[in-house]
Amino acid sequence: MARTWFITGTSRGFGREWAEAALDRGDRVAATARNVGSLDELASKHGDNVLPIELDVTDREAVLAALKQAFDRFGRLDVVVNNAGYGQFGMIEEISEQEARAQFETNVFGALWVTQGALPYLRESGGGNIIQVSSIGGISAFPNIGIYNASKWALEGFSQALAQEVSLFGIKVTLVEPGGFSTDWGGSSAKHATASPAYEKVREIAAEARSKRVANPGDPSATRTAILKIVDAENPPLRVFFGEAPLGIATADYESRLAEWREWQPVAIEAQG
Repeated sequence: MARTWFITGTSRGFGREWAEAALDRGDRVAATARNVGSLDELASKHGDNVLPIELDVTDREAVLAALKQAFDRFGRLDVVVNNAGYGQFGMIEEISEQEARAQFETNVFGALWVTQGALPYLRESGGGNIIQVSSIGGISAFPNIGIYNASKWALEGFSQALAQEVSLFGIKVTLVEPGGFSTDWGGSSAKHATASPAYEKVREIAAEARSKRVANPGDPSATRTAILKIVDAENPPLRVFFGEAPLGIATADYESRLAEWREWQPVAIEAQG
């Protein structure tokens, strides 16, 4: 049976690739984007199986209206993908209040509004999948993108709790954690704080480290098969990396954390009283 997807951020990148993957196999997609004109080619190619919706995910009422529009059109929702988001560059000291709030409004609250709004429809459909697009930066952290890391860590936290809350309804939650891919994440879609001269050396070191992390970026189109395997799985993972590099980064990070926690465990016990 054809499944119905609701995907945010389908103008390009992962959202566009996954919408194409779903449509190519006969599924139906409610595809959202800030600029609905970017979806014209998708609509022309796939006809009635795609419903283009103009949407700013930071507008909660608009999110709820878009979900209702999708449900009214297709009669059910099966897969909900929170892909809309962007990268905010800047050292923590450099980030303005407006930049910090805007990052969270899109990357955290936007995903929260879609998730909350979709859950009644998924329950009515008897289950389904919620795909949260996180990042290797959602479980680790790097200089010059700290506020982005914070937003993805928040997404990871509420999604892990969510997975436990909705499992009895047959709803599966998966956090997709990509490494470096040839998308526009670090390009025109990214935002940059005003640089402070005090951080010039730190910025150079961070840029060099980032270039090594993404030296061999993945092909976004290759993720099509992967995302379909996840939503089709009887027991999909709570977390899954996309790309080869994230596992090594996560392993080193978590081994370091465990070693430090163990080293300081006597102090932890002392603090208990």
